[in-house]
Amino acid sequence: MIKPTESQLRSEIIATGQKLFDRDFVAATSGNISLRLDSGLFLVTPSNMSKGSMKEEDILVVDGAGKVRFGRRKLTSEFLMHRRIYERRPDVCAVVHAHPPIATGFACAGISLDQAIAAEAILALGKVPLAPYATPGTPEVPESLDPYIGESGAILLANHGVVAYGRDLAEAFGRMEIVEHYAKITLVAKLLGRQQILSQDEIAKLMGARSAYFK
Repeated sequence: MIKPTESQLRSEIIATGQKLFDRDFVAATSGNISLRLDSGLFLVTPSNMSKGSMKEEDILVVDGAGKVRFGRRKLTSEFLMHRRIYERRPDVCAVVHAHPPIATGFACAGISLDQAIAAEAILALGKVPLAPYATPGTPEVPESLDPYIGESGAILLANHGVVAYGRDLAEAFGRMEIVEHYAKITLVAKLLGRQQILSQDEIAKLMGARSAYFK
């Protein structure tokens, strides 16, 4: 399999940023994206820039210590969160942080998306835990994520937003989409006044299928 060039990966980040912007998952200059390179360096979106107007030259090359190796813009303070996920999950090569409105509403209400009511969401994500509030851009954020990073492909950040991650950028973004879709389904079920929870046996079957699917 031919691996993508750095330029192709930068283009993929630009396209993902545009999708986040077009779907209203980010507003103004919010959100951030990163990719882990084979060299151990990272491609990271800059601070204070709309994800819908980035160009390839705006993407930074950052080392594991958080030092900008190449690039003219300022590094996002949220890289601390990305770095912790990479440290804890060697299988992860892409991280997306955004503020999709419905899922973020759940995060602001202090409600996790861990009710087993949607089979497809369980297959894709397992469960979506809620990390306690931490001041954005500070070391508090990675500390708040630590207990949950291994549980799922996405985490709600209390009073903040969502972080999703995966083996590549398509998977990480796809998980962000599924979190928002799952949040909409959960909200509708709550408005209808009833949630039909899957049994433990049904959940076990889904998790078994998930393990086989994501090998």
